[in-house]
Amino acid sequence: MQTIAPLWLWATFGVIVLASLFIDFVVLRKQGSQDIGVKEALNWSLVWIALSFLFNGLFWWAIKDTTGSTELANTKSLEFLTGYLIEKSLAVDNIFVFLLIFTYFAVPSHFQKRVLMIGIIGAIVLRTVMILVGGWLLAEFHWILYLFGAFLVLTGLKMWWAAGKEPNLDDNPALKLLRKLIPVSKDYDGENFWTLENGKKVATPLFMVICLIALTDVIFAVDSIPAIFAITNDPFIVLTSNVFAILGLRAMYFLLASVASKFHLLNYGLAVILIFIGTKMCLIDIYKIPVHFSLGVVVAILAITMWLSVRTAKPEVR
Repeated sequence: MQTIAPLWLWATFGVIVLASLFIDFVVLRKQGSQDIGVKEALNWSLVWIALSFLFNGLFWWAIKDTTGSTELANTKSLEFLTGYLIEKSLAVDNIFVFLLIFTYFAVPSHFQKRVLMIGIIGAIVLRTVMILVGGWLLAEFHWILYLFGAFLVLTGLKMWWAAGKEPNLDDNPALKLLRKLIPVSKDYDGENFWTLENGKKVATPLFMVICLIALTDVIFAVDSIPAIFAITNDPFIVLTSNVFAILGLRAMYFLLASVASKFHLLNYGLAVILIFIGTKMCLIDIYKIPVHFSLGVVVAILAITMWLSVRTAKPEVR
């Protein structure tokens, strides 16, 4: 696996991620059981987005300084931006699933923050491993690109078919299996994952939530990582765009949770994006779609979908 990023930029990225997680944990601890408001969630979302753009600027400067080529720096930074936007878009669908899980288990909002932080750390570790493995596979077996592309197209078609339908966790096979294997208490015990019931140690509903969040991380990593490999095969860009999209997930969750009903058509847009990216990957040896065109298509699809969602939203019943 070859990357254009210098070693010091890898180290800088690692420091930024660790510092960001530390700051998020400190903020989380100071908030305690306090609920996160829309304004605070919006402000933090903007902070994480700004941090991603600043890093992309540093990436552009590092490539230009290392290679002396402004054109190459522009191309690579555009690849990062496109990958970041795609991963951020797919994270929205991830958030809707989190919202479904929290609603199903009636998780109090002040417990949700801790679960989301654990989910973010798990997603970063999982995606790092999968990206490294995926990069090695693509380097050794080029034909896997076609497999990834076909998988994305099928996933997009499935997402389109499922959009607008009410998901039901009662039919989730993973949840059914967990309930058979692990005794679960009826009530929460603070933020504990285990509690005592009739003298026996049993799992709390919060433990079930953590297990389903972890399963969701796996499913969405399988979907999103092939999508970014359609934009670039540089492991640094793939990893950094993924991680920066995940870092703001907690704030974005509380922001979108309050306006989720207004973007009821968003899943259709995400489905079209996956189909487009999968097609791009399948055509890579016939015609390589320019990165700036891919970015334009993704932005246009998201903008149109969100606009149509707002236009067709049903008025709230008061």
